[in-house]
Amino acid sequence: MMSTTTTSSAAGSPVCARRRQRVFVDVPRRRATSLARVEYAKMAPPPPPPCSVRAAGSNPIGCLEVAEPWSGAAPPALPPLPGHLHVAAPAAEDDDDALAAAAAAMPSEQRVHDVVLKQAALAAAAPEMRRPAQLAERERVAGGLNAAFDRCGEVCKEYAKTFYLATQLMTPERRRAIWAIYVWCRRTDELVDGPNASHMSALALDRWESRLDDIFAGRPYDMLDAALSHTVATFPVDIQASTTNTMKSQEDMIEGMRLDLTKSRYRSFDELYLYCYYVAGTVGLMTVPVMGISPDSRANTETVYKGALALGLANQLTNILRDVGEDARRGRIYLPMDELEMAGLSEDDIFDGRVTDRWRCFMRDQITRARAFFRQAEEGASELNQESRWPVWASLLLYRQILDEIEANDYNNFTKRAYVPKAKKIVALPKAYYRSLMLPSSRGEIAYLFFFQMN
Repeated sequence: MMSTTTTSSAAGSPVCARRRQRVFVDVPRRRATSLARVEYAKMAPPPPPPCSVRAAGSNPIGCLEVAEPWSGAAPPALPPLPGHLHVAAPAAEDDDDALAAAAAAMPSEQRVHDVVLKQAALAAAAPEMRRPAQLAERERVAGGLNAAFDRCGEVCKEYAKTFYLATQLMTPERRRAIWAIYVWCRRTDELVDGPNASHMSALALDRWESRLDDIFAGRPYDMLDAALSHTVATFPVDIQASTTNTMKSQEDMIEGMRLDLTKSRYRSFDELYLYCYYVAGTVGLMTVPVMGISPDSRANTETVYKGALALGLANQLTNILRDVGEDARRGRIYLPMDELEMAGLSEDDIFDGRVTDRWRCFMRDQITRARAFFRQAEEGASELNQESRWPVWASLLLYRQILDEIEANDYNNFTKRAYVPKAKKIVALPKAYYRSLMLPSSRGEIAYLFFFQMN
């Protein structure tokens, strides 16, 4: 089980001391009242035929390229089972408004924690659906799938250099699967942040979601879809739950894109937390089946999923803190507005790019929060399969260093972009390797001493 110790803000400045009320920085940790009820149900009817997502007057949304319709052999769909795992939806209520109000009243943290419990329960209840990596590795990737995975790798290398470096430490099969997941997430993000973003609508996102159903059914539209379709057939990535009680975390990510169409301010961290879950926490949950849990792990499945969620949240909060200036130039502020106000800051301070003592104090608190999520992620990383631990630790340590670079830039994230120099990335790899050698569910003194000697 994860620690329930509260993490509060660290160092302050004279401005911090003068505040009437300090911003409370904490990693949300609440237990759900009960585990999700898992029941067996018949397979849902197949979704409609493949469709593309088109913006008015634009090419099909391939986001990074216009991908040709897939003409190769369809990747295998998941084999039929005696019953398909289904997360029971809440009991129907006559008053839809009351139901919506009740959902809105539940803290975002609790809603997301319920999702983690559902996913952990589903994974634990369906060991027969976990396909051994060795078996899948022996399967030949037929037709154009090799080219599809290669293209996913190229996209990952071009747009996420640090992340791509970490994937090089994975086994070939896991690496391809992670590339496919990354590219789908990237394409989804490009729907609202890419060159065609001005043409996007809620209807276009609905059609993209329908296309996702086709991917899971083994009916890809293009080669990049085919890579993901093969991935979900190889790994039980579809054993997912979401805040809307659907089967896929990918659907929650699309929900995050819907927020980007209509929302450019977040009143509180509770609102921002839900957004971060939608656009990044879901990625952590998607990748757990690919990474795998060590057979030597004594931790429960929930610990691993909570760690994966925390890593996604930590990465997104780091992105937000790194890109404050870039987002402001697009008219967006992904910071808790109530905490800005408590720090004596306003929207004008953000848009004008003022690096003041108040801003530095505010940023210290935000960085402390992000680091707390990274620490929570460490617990899950230690429980993964041996072959997955090194790349995950590398990704964690590399991305966390961006926060150090923000501090090195004197908290000027308006005109200076924080990035980790190549030399520091190289140094981080052996550190990550030695962290990965720690046995699951082990906090041995020798292992820790060995690691700290590396710092």
